[in-house]
Amino acid sequence: MKNTISIEATRFKALREELRHTQQSFADLLDIGATTADIERGKTKITGKIVMELMGQFNINPLWLYGKSFEKYIDISRGDISPKVVTVDTSGNDSILLVNQKAAAGYPNNIHDLGWYQSLPAFNIPLPEYRNASYRGFQVEGDSMLPNIKPNEWVLGRAVPSINEAADSKIYIVVLRDSVLVKKLQKIPNNPQSIRLISINDEYLPIDVKVKDIQELWMVNSKLSFGVDEPSESNLLRQLQQSMDELKGQISSLK
Repeated sequence: MKNTISIEATRFKALREELRHTQQSFADLLDIGATTADIERGKTKITGKIVMELMGQFNINPLWLYGKSFEKYIDISRGDISPKVVTVDTSGNDSILLVNQKAAAGYPNNIHDLGWYQSLPAFNIPLPEYRNASYRGFQVEGDSMLPNIKPNEWVLGRAVPSINEAADSKIYIVVLRDSVLVKKLQKIPNNPQSIRLISINDEYLPIDVKVKDIQELWMVNSKLSFGVDEPSESNLLRQLQQSMDELKGQISSLK
């Protein structure tokens, strides 16, 4: 039975030929240690290190390599923040990886390592909101996003390919070079090289970061919560006060 060659292997070979390299010279250039023959035959998977070399040396877009984008090259001047590795299930559909707090600590350093991603749990959501895009789940650490997002809850984010496509006041998962943060994003007028990250909890001050220090950006569109808390007494009192104020307003309008 003939093996089906993956799209990344096909595009890898086409790229080598376009650059006019032999299998040996391309392997030497990428520091693979052997020829690229097994990769092109589909016998050996493309590692995170190879993806990183293709990005660093030729500005190759990882999403293009894996057939998830028509954009072959990354335009660094636009601030590319697209996923460095895309994972799919056995049917070829995007799978949603779950990155818990412990894994998030190592995420920035393993962002190009395909083998590391394979150690993470993954699942699919058969809803239209999760089609035609790449999603990833991260477990929130700390209370900086209270009351909207509680510690240990999970947020699901859609991949954002460029900082230009990021919108103000939306919540994002921001993968920096040394950490993963969940914050509201705000662009800084007259300073396109930086963005401001804002916590919902007023006890935390805003943080300004350089766009060049952002490795990936995921726009949060949903969250996973486990256990439903009963409204606290203070919340009930607040709701009662709000209802009374609304009632007073309606009575006043009738006078």
